[in-house]
Amino acid sequence: MTQRQLFVTTALPYANGKFHIGHIMEYIQADIWVRHQRMQGSQVHFVCADDAHGAPIMIAAEKAGKTPQQFVAEIAAGRKPYLEGFHIAFDNWHSTDAPENHELAQQIYRDLKANNLISSKTIEQFFDPQKNMFLPDRFIKGECPNCHAKDQYGDNCEVCSKVYSPTDLINPYSALSGATPVLKTSEHFFFKLSDARCMAFLKEWTTSGAVQPEVLNKISEWLEPDADGKTAMGDWDISRDAPYFGIEIPDAPGKYFYVWLDAPVGYLASLKNYLGKIGVDYDKFIADPTVEQYHFIGKDIITFHTLFWPAMLHFSGRKVPNKVFVHGFLTVNNGEKMSKSRGTGLDPLKYLSLGMNPEWLRYYLAAKLNGRNEDIDFNPDDFMARVNSDLIGKYVNIASRAVKFIPQGQLVASPVDEEAQALVRNTQALYEGRDYARALREIMAYADKVNLRFDAAAPWKLVKEGKADEAAAICSACIESFKVMTACLKPVLPTLAAQAEKFLACAPLDWSNAAAPLGAGHSVGKYEHLMQRVDVKQLDALFEVAGEEPPPQPSPNGGGSELPVGEEIAPTITIDDFVKIDLRIAKIVECKAVEGSTKLLQLTLDAGEGRMRNVFSGIASAYKPEQLVGKLTVLVANLAPRKMKFGVSEGMVLAASHGDEKANPGIYVLEPSPGAMPGMRVR
Repeated sequence: MTQRQLFVTTALPYANGKFHIGHIMEYIQADIWVRHQRMQGSQVHFVCADDAHGAPIMIAAEKAGKTPQQFVAEIAAGRKPYLEGFHIAFDNWHSTDAPENHELAQQIYRDLKANNLISSKTIEQFFDPQKNMFLPDRFIKGECPNCHAKDQYGDNCEVCSKVYSPTDLINPYSALSGATPVLKTSEHFFFKLSDARCMAFLKEWTTSGAVQPEVLNKISEWLEPDADGKTAMGDWDISRDAPYFGIEIPDAPGKYFYVWLDAPVGYLASLKNYLGKIGVDYDKFIADPTVEQYHFIGKDIITFHTLFWPAMLHFSGRKVPNKVFVHGFLTVNNGEKMSKSRGTGLDPLKYLSLGMNPEWLRYYLAAKLNGRNEDIDFNPDDFMARVNSDLIGKYVNIASRAVKFIPQGQLVASPVDEEAQALVRNTQALYEGRDYARALREIMAYADKVNLRFDAAAPWKLVKEGKADEAAAICSACIESFKVMTACLKPVLPTLAAQAEKFLACAPLDWSNAAAPLGAGHSVGKYEHLMQRVDVKQLDALFEVAGEEPPPQPSPNGGGSELPVGEEIAPTITIDDFVKIDLRIAKIVECKAVEGSTKLLQLTLDAGEGRMRNVFSGIASAYKPEQLVGKLTVLVANLAPRKMKFGVSEGMVLAASHGDEKANPGIYVLEPSPGAMPGMRVR
C-alpha cells in the first residue's frame, strides 16, 4: 500500500493576543488526528502560523508604541508554552508576514488576474471623521441587515453568519471612536466569485464530500438561486487602503490585500518554509496529485474556508483541499460560550500553572468531540468525574492491579483476544472519521469488561488457594488488554502512552502492532504510578475569579507606601478610552451573602433598564447586606458578563479602597448625590 502524504493545518490564530481555550481545543482535535495518521504509517506535514496582518494589529501596535512587526513578534514568542504544554506537535509554526507569504499571495493574485477573475471599481467606503481614516470592516459595528442582531461587525454577523458589506449595516458606528462614519469613495479590487465559472466549481466541490453535511446546508444558501434566480454570492472585496499592515497589491500603490485573502495563503507559506528546512521541493510536493490537504477550522469562519479559499486555489491553478473539517464552539457550564472578552474563558496557561495534567484536558475534549459541527461543553464536575473514573478507575487501574499477581512481571500464555482485535479496528476507523467521543466510549466499555473479568476471577483469592499460576494467567491477559487500550488511547494521551510503553517494555505502539500480543515469556517493567486524580481544589482554583481576593499593591519604592492612598495614578488615557466605559446610576434592590465565599456579596441592581441585574462584589468584609439595600451606587454597565462559580455577574459596582489593603482595609462603595436616578449616565 502506497504511503499517504498529508498536509494538515489548523486555523491561523490572529496575532493580537494569547491563545484561548478555543484555540487549544482545535489544535488538540487536529493533533489527535495527525497522531492517528502517523500510527497507520501516513507521512504528515502538520503546520500553522500566526495571522499577522490587518488594521486591528496595526492599531494595537500603535497604541503600544511598537511597530506591527515588533508587536507580532512578541505575541509569537509566547506561543511555545501553550503548544508544548498541551503536547500539540506542529511540525512548523510560521507567520503570514514572512517572505513566503508575500510571494505566494502576490502570485495567486496575479494568477487570478490572468484568469480574468479580478476587477476594480470605485466604491463608497466608511470613513471615521474623528480618526481621519477609512474604517476596516471589523471596526465598523451596527445592526445585522439579515437577522437584526445588534453590535455586529461590518463584514460578518456572529449570530447568523451572514457575510455582507459594511454599508449594509443598520445604524453603523465607528468602533474606534463611536462616531457615525461618513462615506467616501475609493478604488477597490474584487475577486469575481459571482463569475459563472466560480459558481459552477463551488457547487461541484462543496457537494463532493469536502465538507460535512451540516456545513453544506449552511453554505448552500450562498450558491442556490432564490425565486428570482439570484444567488447570495457576490464579488469579494480583497483590497484595503493605506494605512494598512499587510501585503501590497502588485502594481497598485497604496493598496493592500485584505487580511482574509493572505491569511489562508499562510497555510501554503508555512508548508513551503517547513519543506525548505527539511530539503523537500515545495513546488513538486504541492503539485503532486496524491498529496491530501486538510484544514481544521471553527464554524465562525466557514465561508472564507469553504467558498473563498477553494475558489482562490482552483482558479490560480492550485490544488484544493480534500476536506475542511469544521467544529463547533466550546462552551462552559451548560452552554455559555467561552470568551475571554466576556469573562467566561478557561485560561490554558492557568490550567498548566496549577499543575493540572494536560492529558486530562486532551481526554475530556476528545470524549466530547465527534466528526460533526457541534458545540461542546466544559463542565468542571463532569471533567473531574470522567478523568477520575475513566482514566484512573478503569484504564490505569487495570495495570496497577494486575501486575501484582505476575511473578517477576513475566507474562504467561493467554488466548488471542478477538474482542481486542475488533476494538483496534473500530477505534482506528473512528479516529479516521474524527469521532473521538465514540472511540473513547468503546475503549472504556472494553475496559469495563476487563475489570469485570479481573474482579470475577479474584486473583488474590486464587493465590491464597495455591493457584498462583492461574492468577498469573488471568492477570497476564489483563496486561495484554492494557497494552491494546494503550495503543487505542495513544493519539489522545501521547505522554501517558509513552510511560505505559516503558512499563510494558514494548516497541512504540501503532495500529500495525496494537492487537499483537506481547506473548508468553515477555517481561514487563516495574510498575510506577501513571496518572494522578483530578483534585477538586485545582478545579476551584482554575475557575476562581481574578480579583476576588486582590493582592496588596506594592509601593512605588518596594517598601512601605509613601503615598496617602497607597498607589500612583494609572497611565494616561484619552477621552476615546474613557467614553467606552458606560457608568450608570443603579439602585441596590436586594443584597445577600454568597454561600461558600467570605468575600462576595450578591447584589440585585435596578439600572433603569426595565430589568434587574445580578452583580457579585468583593465587599463582604466592609458591609452587611442590610446596610446596602435601597442605596444608590455607580455601576459599570457595559462590562462583559462574567461566569463565576456562584453564577453570572452582569457588571461591577464602583468602590474606593487604599492601595495597601492589608494596612488600610477599608472599602467604600460609591454613592451619588441625592436626586440621582437609576439609569442616569455618569459622564
